[in-house]
Amino acid sequence: MFELNGKVAIVTGAGQGIGREIALQLAASGAKVALIDVSDKIFDVLEEIKGRGGDGLAIKCDVSSWDDAHKAVGQVLEKYGRIDILVNNAGIAPFKPLAVMSEQDWDKVLDINLKGVFNFTRAVLPKMIEQRYGKIISISSAIGSVVGFPNAAHYAASKAGIAGFTRALALEVAQYGINVNSIAPGPIETPALQSLGKEALEQLKHAIPLGRLGKPEDVANLVLFLASDKSSFITGQNIIIDGGYTLP
Repeated sequence: MFELNGKVAIVTGAGQGIGREIALQLAASGAKVALIDVSDKIFDVLEEIKGRGGDGLAIKCDVSSWDDAHKAVGQVLEKYGRIDILVNNAGIAPFKPLAVMSEQDWDKVLDINLKGVFNFTRAVLPKMIEQRYGKIISISSAIGSVVGFPNAAHYAASKAGIAGFTRALALEVAQYGINVNSIAPGPIETPALQSLGKEALEQLKHAIPLGRLGKPEDVANLVLFLASDKSSFITGQNIIIDGGYTLP
């Protein structure tokens, strides 16, 4: 549906879940995809992309490290010469009450979920400005950017931060033809969500007006739209995709 032939994309956290599906769908739409993750699973995803006739590369990288992010972007530019799409997807979602949360617990979530967005966005921005074209899409969450959730203060803070980052950056780079948006998924069937347990998952499902949990491909389909030129007049938005979960 969305033509991305000739485009070069980076997807962080591409080893599993939403990130994996985003990478597969971008590749299926014609983009060359750089897969970023700390896990070796990205090599399996790359083989799947190549097996379907796509093109890409896999780079093991800690998104919370500026040096790692800068080097990874350099590898992409060395191979492809341009970067058109950045999907900041890497994130963790641990749950812990604030009363027993350590400074290390807090820092780890903010470093990966929010600093990781800064690192990769900052690394690709000079090339996108030079090109006068770019699509920056960050995965926020309904938690934090729209609603609260118990035992997730660090996660909520990081995801609300992404929404604010998106709005500010969109104003800075609009003059260069760069679109900056974030996506706020509600409950999506991922390994992280499964950790809540069956009872909590059933409660979530009943709280969703459309009657089901979201799937990674639901989010990937929205990413494809935002990565395409069909969304050229959309910027600075935090788009909720939650089956109606956050409706009053």
